Amino acid sequence: MTKYLEIGQIVNHFGIKGMVKIKPFTDDITRFDKLETIYIETKKQKKEYKIEEVKYHKNMVLMKLEGINTVEEAETLRQSYLLVDREKEEPLEEGVYYIVDLLGLEVYTEEEKLLGKVEDIFNTGSNDIYVVKDELGKQILLPGIPEVLKNVDLEKGKITVHLIPGLM
Repeated sequence: MTKYLEIGQIVNHFGIKGMVKIKPFTDDITRFDKLETIYIETKKQKKEYKIEEVKYHKNMVLMKLEGINTVEEAETLRQSYLLVDREKEEPLEEGVYYIVDLLGLEVYTEEEKLLGKVEDIFNTGSNDIYVVKDELGKQILLPGIPEVLKNVDLEKGKITVHLIPGLM
């Protein structure tokens, strides 16, 4: 498992005092209120920043970081990713997983037929969609609902699914 979790990406600066605008990668946008520090990963390095202020605007996070005080300084962070240390995060509820932990898991039917590996997961608003790709490149889209996802075993690297009529 990865030590750091991506929780957003800086997409722009905001205002003239060095705030950055962040596209969040989380279901709970208010989680940013609980953070005291954040890691920012650029192409060159990973650096820890103290958070001075957090605001929200149109489903985006606005953040003031210590040491970033001008538009020009904020602009240097554009397209960088925000990371948090996994060990400092609160435990997830039963049956809830970080997407990064699900990517690459093998997906099997209840009859033990290998369908492929999880290549991507995206949210449609009502539920997640798991993009499963086999070794020939064929994609299967599976809804992330309890009727389909029967078991997720991170230790074995395996997801077991029930194929309801119409999925394939």
